[in-house]
Amino acid sequence: MIEVSGLTKHYGTKVGVEDLSFTAGRGEILGLLGPNGAGKTTTIRLITGYMPPTRGWARVAGFDVEDHPAEVKRRIGYLPENPPLYRDMTVRSYLEFVAQIKEVPPARRRAQVDEALGALDLGPVAGRLIQNISRGYRQRVGLAQALLNRPEVLILDEPTAGLDPKQIIEIRRLIKSLGGRHTVVLSSHILPEVAQVCGRVVIINRGRLVAEDTPERLSQRLRRSQRLLVRVKGREDQVRACLEGLEGVLLVEEEGPAPGAAPDPEVSAFSLEAQPGFDLREPLFFALARAGLPILELRPVQLSLEEVFLQLTTEEPAEATAEGGEGA
Repeated sequence: MIEVSGLTKHYGTKVGVEDLSFTAGRGEILGLLGPNGAGKTTTIRLITGYMPPTRGWARVAGFDVEDHPAEVKRRIGYLPENPPLYRDMTVRSYLEFVAQIKEVPPARRRAQVDEALGALDLGPVAGRLIQNISRGYRQRVGLAQALLNRPEVLILDEPTAGLDPKQIIEIRRLIKSLGGRHTVVLSSHILPEVAQVCGRVVIINRGRLVAEDTPERLSQRLRRSQRLLVRVKGREDQVRACLEGLEGVLLVEEEGPAPGAAPDPEVSAFSLEAQPGFDLREPLFFALARAGLPILELRPVQLSLEEVFLQLTTEEPAEATAEGGEGA
């Protein structure tokens, strides 16, 4: 649904994005991730046709953004970081106004406004002035206007900015429910948001693509050595001695109890790091069995998205691009 190839935007001598290429498939939720100033907002503006590229191209649903801007805009629903809301209008009248601007046929306008109100659970505030509803509801109204023309592609720029924790959870749940029916591009610098909502991530830094994959595969690529978490029924000193004596073990670190579990003196937990290419699972099992120490849990440990992000974006300090300081 979205194809980006060699996309580049320069602001005089400043680089917004440089030679950016990626794709987003039908029904996919793609995370566009990067530090503040990395070029995320510039990328979104180029894809939506808000401004032209210096070079390269972008296509949405097969239409070139520069050659067929109207066709592209008909297929995109866009929620900017600060939704363009008219606060002196009611929620319903604002959505009816947006439906008219988006050229929704008059015969279908009311039904599609009702559909957007229902999808975002805005019925209780439909008759209220936008200035009198909460920030969370205003964000829902912004998302409703993006959905009004039943777009094939939704582009959401920092959709949870400024919301409280409960509102953030609600908006994330709504976004996740839109996958499958829409191709969603979610731009964010909030890593838990991307990890929880997106199936694949594009990471950019200083305007350049540094990685494109699922969080799981990025973790596997960046962590060359195997890392395991093992919980064992046995005293800490016994278990540690057994683990440290294993061939191929580089590091043994004590771990705390499982999340939500109370400390148990009869249960010890450790993370193990193996030499590159060395599979610890079988020798670990037999060593603990010989020592009479039952394994309660054994699982691989992956790099978190935070660790992946830091590895890919902190080799050099990110410099702000010339995007007017709007949190690109």
